[in-house]
Amino acid sequence: MDFQAMKASLEWQIACGADEAILDAPVDRTARPKAVEPPRRPPARDAEPETDAVAAARTAATAAGDLATLRAAMEAYGHCDLKRGAKQLVFSDGNANARVMIVGEAPGRDEDIEGRPFVGRAGKLLDLMFSHIGLFRTESDSEKALYIANVLPWRPPQNRDPKPEEMEMMLPFLERHVELVEPDLIVAMGNHACLALLGQRGITKLRGKWKTALGKPTLPMFHPAYLLRTPEAKRETWADLLSLKERLRA
Repeated sequence: MDFQAMKASLEWQIACGADEAILDAPVDRTARPKAVEPPRRPPARDAEPETDAVAAARTAATAAGDLATLRAAMEAYGHCDLKRGAKQLVFSDGNANARVMIVGEAPGRDEDIEGRPFVGRAGKLLDLMFSHIGLFRTESDSEKALYIANVLPWRPPQNRDPKPEEMEMMLPFLERHVELVEPDLIVAMGNHACLALLGQRGITKLRGKWKTALGKPTLPMFHPAYLLRTPEAKRETWADLLSLKERLRA
C-alpha cells in the first residue's frame, strides 16, 4: 500500500473515532486465540458429613442417667439455633416425683428471664387452674404435686411458633425427660405440645380426649395463654381438670 493510500486509511479511521493507540503493537484479530487453561484446583478432599442434629440429640439424651445430667446435656447441645438468642435454658419446675407432668410448647419472655416454665400471667392462671383440683407445683407430696417442662427449652425469637425442625431435634430430650420423671399422667398444653407428643394438632378437637403418648395416658388441654385470650373456653378447661382429677383417683 503506497503512502497516499495509508494516509487516506488513517484519516478514515480517525474520522471514525479510532484516534488513540492502545497497544504498542498491532493485534491480529483474525488469528485464533490460544486456548486458556483453567486454573488448577487442589485435589478434592472427602467432604465432611453433615451432623445429624436429631441423632446427636438422641445420643446425648440416651446417655443421661438422671435429670441433672439431662439438663447438662441440653445445655451442651449446640445444634439448635434458638440457644444463641435466648438468655438461658428453661428446663423444668415443680416436683420431679409428681404423678402429673405438664408439657408446654416453649418459654416466653418471662420464662426466659426467670429460667422457669409457665410464669407471668399464663403461669399464674395455670397455678390457679390446677389448685382447684388440689395440685401444686410447690407441693412436696407427690400425690398433690405438679412437674412442668416444655417441648423446647429455649425461647423462640419474638415468641414465634416453634418450627418443625426445632421440635424434631429437641424431642429426644423430652422423651428422655419423661422416662426419667416417670409420671403417671401427662398433660399436653396446647397445639405444639400435642404435635410433639401425639403427632396431632387441632387442640379444639383434641382437648378433653385421653390419648397415649410415650406410653403414658395423656390429656390435651388448652394452653393458659389461649384462655387469657379466650376466657369463654374456661368452661371446657374445667371439665378437663375434673377429668384429670377423676383419672388420678382411678
